[in-house]
Amino acid sequence: MTKERLKSPRARLFVALDLPERLRAEIDAWGRSELADPALRPVRRESLHITLAFLGWVAEREIPRLSELVAASAAAAPPVALGDPVARPERGRPRLFALPAESPGAISLQTGLAERLVAARLYEPEKRPFWPHVTVARVRREQRGSKRPAPVSKLPGALPKGLLQPFDGVRLTLYRSELQPRGAQYTPLAQVELPVGGRQ
Repeated sequence: MTKERLKSPRARLFVALDLPERLRAEIDAWGRSELADPALRPVRRESLHITLAFLGWVAEREIPRLSELVAASAAAAPPVALGDPVARPERGRPRLFALPAESPGAISLQTGLAERLVAARLYEPEKRPFWPHVTVARVRREQRGSKRPAPVSKLPGALPKGLLQPFDGVRLTLYRSELQPRGAQYTPLAQVELPVGGRQ
């Protein structure tokens, strides 16, 4: 690796399937009562999404090429059906709560995107299978300086019927993730709208 590469500015990036604004608003409204435990840090409404590929730290000069690969991966908007919240990890104290997202279309979309990113040497896939989900809350640390998550007394309740109805993902977005004390801030760097196909 050359000195020039070592000095290149880097950005923490990921590619996501965005949710309709209506759905984000409904999840946010549900979370006001169901994610109220003081140990939880709910994800901001505008940050709700389904991650398709977490790229990690990437040289900023690669952003134009990544934008082209994201655009090339566009397909028909995949139908998605959310499930009731689950804790992760499943054993021990949870570190986050997420809504499982059943969507063969999103899995197909992620597969095509990952193949392009791998071929471009811009992504190393995770060893575990892709799990579509929407993270809705992260658990705060038990105390300052500790890595152990705090205990959650009030677990999130079930979703209302309206949030269990299928919807279409709306766009692919390349995001920059900036870590901040109150949670990550996501900035869209490139977006491509997905045409609705098969179901209106």
